[in-house]
Amino acid sequence: MTGRDLRREGLNALLVDPAVSHVLSVLKADGEGTRIVGGSVRDALLGQVGSDIDLATTLLPEETIRRAAAGSLRAIPTGIEHGTITLFHAGRAFEVTTLREDVETDGRHAVVRFGRDFSRDAERRDFTINALSLSADGELHDTTGGEEDLRAGRVRFIGEAATRIREDALRILRFFRFHARYGIGAPDTDGLQAARDAAEALDTLSRERVRAEFLKLLEAPGALEAVAEMKKAGLLARIIGAEGHVDRLERAIASTMDHGGPDDGSELARGLGRRQRRRCGPSATEAAIIERGA
Repeated sequence: MTGRDLRREGLNALLVDPAVSHVLSVLKADGEGTRIVGGSVRDALLGQVGSDIDLATTLLPEETIRRAAAGSLRAIPTGIEHGTITLFHAGRAFEVTTLREDVETDGRHAVVRFGRDFSRDAERRDFTINALSLSADGELHDTTGGEEDLRAGRVRFIGEAATRIREDALRILRFFRFHARYGIGAPDTDGLQAARDAAEALDTLSRERVRAEFLKLLEAPGALEAVAEMKKAGLLARIIGAEGHVDRLERAIASTMDHGGPDDGSELARGLGRRQRRRCGPSATEAAIIERGA
């Protein structure tokens, strides 16, 4: 089977999912558009179909709710101020968000207005591989070069990397997390430099957001290499509060594998999570990557 065949097979698997196709049919309306967006499309291109499906639509939130009710779907306005309605069908949740355009941002919260341009909505996203969308007719929409980047194993910011990081400093961690999962070779040069230059912005983030993102990074296949890059960039100490020993991280991951544990760093992630909740000394697992100055 060729790469093109695998690509189409993954996208088709997403569209023929009965729950997905039903939600799309409920939201279908003349003059309006609804697409599957983001990570589910990205992963479908890799032959990985998950249960988390996000949708973007030109429908206003109130119309999404009205159509959901007409289609016997439960609708919860989980983020209606930002245009997000969560629909429930067949025991699954679907986040449906009205297309948006940024009016202004302070680096954490964006002021948005509703729009009707899928391309403009895609430009709001962080990386090209996360800006893909798929319409119900099976057409893949890629206005930022995300599919090519995905094939190349390249995690690249949309637009100017420094600008995207100023919009939300958590994107520094997301850059390394997505590279750890989808990247091949060294991180994108522009993204890496922008992350390094904006290191101090990490201090403005809540510890909860940092911890959650870092734990996701540690569960990615390329966690070891990503952490090493973060250390070289001077970012690791800002995140975990101490200098990290990557060689100890490597031994910790190898140890979990030798004992039949997970090979994706999740045991290490749990150790770090416990320590951050306790706010006291390091756990035995975390000691594998942290050295306190003596």
